[in-house]
Amino acid sequence: MLRNRLFRDRPVARQVLLLQVGTVLLLVVVGILLASYDARRDARSRATQQAVAVAQTIADAPTVRTALRSPDPTATLQPLTEEVRRDTDTDFIVVMQLDGTRYTHPDPGQIGRTFVGDLGTAPAGEVFTQEYTGTLGPSVRSVVPVEDGGEVVALVSVGITVSDINRGLRRDVGVVVLCGGLVLLVGMTGAWLLSRRLHRLTHGMGERELARMYEYYSAVLHSVREGLLLLDGDGRVQLVNDEARRLLDLPDDVVGRPVEELGLAPGLVAAARGRTAESDDLYLAGERILVVSSAPAQWDGRDVGAVVTLRDHTELRSVTGELEVVRRLTESLRSQNHESANRLHTVVSLIEMGRAQDAVDFATEELHVAQLLTDRVVSAVDDPVVAALLLGKSSEAAEQGVELRIEGELPADASFPPRDLVTVLGNLVDNALDAVADHEPRVVLVRLSGDAHRLQVDVEDSGPGLDDDAAARVLDRGWTTKAEPGTGRGLGLALVVQAARRNDGDVAIGRSDLGGARFSVVLRDKEPAGRGTAP
Repeated sequence: MLRNRLFRDRPVARQVLLLQVGTVLLLVVVGILLASYDARRDARSRATQQAVAVAQTIADAPTVRTALRSPDPTATLQPLTEEVRRDTDTDFIVVMQLDGTRYTHPDPGQIGRTFVGDLGTAPAGEVFTQEYTGTLGPSVRSVVPVEDGGEVVALVSVGITVSDINRGLRRDVGVVVLCGGLVLLVGMTGAWLLSRRLHRLTHGMGERELARMYEYYSAVLHSVREGLLLLDGDGRVQLVNDEARRLLDLPDDVVGRPVEELGLAPGLVAAARGRTAESDDLYLAGERILVVSSAPAQWDGRDVGAVVTLRDHTELRSVTGELEVVRRLTESLRSQNHESANRLHTVVSLIEMGRAQDAVDFATEELHVAQLLTDRVVSAVDDPVVAALLLGKSSEAAEQGVELRIEGELPADASFPPRDLVTVLGNLVDNALDAVADHEPRVVLVRLSGDAHRLQVDVEDSGPGLDDDAAARVLDRGWTTKAEPGTGRGLGLALVVQAARRNDGDVAIGRSDLGGARFSVVLRDKEPAGRGTAP
């Protein structure tokens, strides 16, 4: 148990190295043993085949048959067989009678004695082989019949001693062992190189550490409320959690794909691929406003990609936008209060000077102008929130020296959310006021038209307008003409687009007759039939 735990605590690279070394060593040893066994078997088989071939050659030689007919066969056969034995590298060649009496032998003292060993089926005319221990020791031998006139007249036995076979076998096995050693060396080297690479990739951690790290990583990745997106050095997505998939509406096969192919905003893509850390920048993704932070990921001083975190601020930014409208209305009211105080002081001063009629005329004229503006806005817009917004914008425009014109009217039976109307009108008018701030003449036109189920809002200005490139990009998520993309600005028009989409509408950009830009927003009622009626 302790040994198991110690083994698991070792780095994975070392465990793999030990396993590979053991496997290679086992394979090499088994290979050497099998090769040695095969070499031994082949050596015995080759020796037997050689013995049979030499014996048959001698048995078929006419000189042998002629010598067997002579009174002294040994005189002819002994020199012949010894010469053949030396030439064929065999250990003995014995020519004998059918009863085993030797005519020849490497040891002349054995001539005339009986052959030691079995003759088998050789006297019957067949080739017989065996391994037997004779006068020269254990040997592999063959016994072949010598036929003359169709009859077996003698026998020839050729043998190779086992010691000679083993000497050749040792040479063969030595070669096998040498090759096995080379294979073992190559295998060990490969295992060591692979272990080094694995050690580098796993940072020297053991299997417990890797398993624990993966479990914690998986738990954290899928439990945090922020979206996490990890990119490699080539900008390909390597890791993404569930929240990031939801916020960015990513497909299932997002892992491995370049971030540029995911249909994200250019500014968001630029932030993700950036080489510098960015924190809490605002971007629009679909219908969501995201707070995005990105930072390069480094390991051992080298860049390995980037880490992008995403937070959903859609509701917060919507509320913030409404608060901004209220703040601007408050500022307009403060400005109007300040202006009313000035006018009141003027009226009081005129009365103190005894010029009561002039005071009455001045007060009446100011009231008439204010009432005309109020009547004009209220007659065009029944919704009190939208009317208050336009009155505030009128006052703000007057302060800036901008002529704000309001044409058309908001249909009385229109049921579009005031919140979306405030978003559309507030942002478009603000952009128009900014556009004419440094341009003469300063004119902004707001035109309302449509019916209960379709509302069109046109906001035009007399500013410099938009060039072709700006017109093509102005509705991009996070794009702005007021600052560099990626600074959190450029969301006004994006919020307008969001509001239009929520109301099944769209946004168009064109050239105004006033000389500047024209933004047209169309809102459509998603449930035109039966709204507000009882079932």
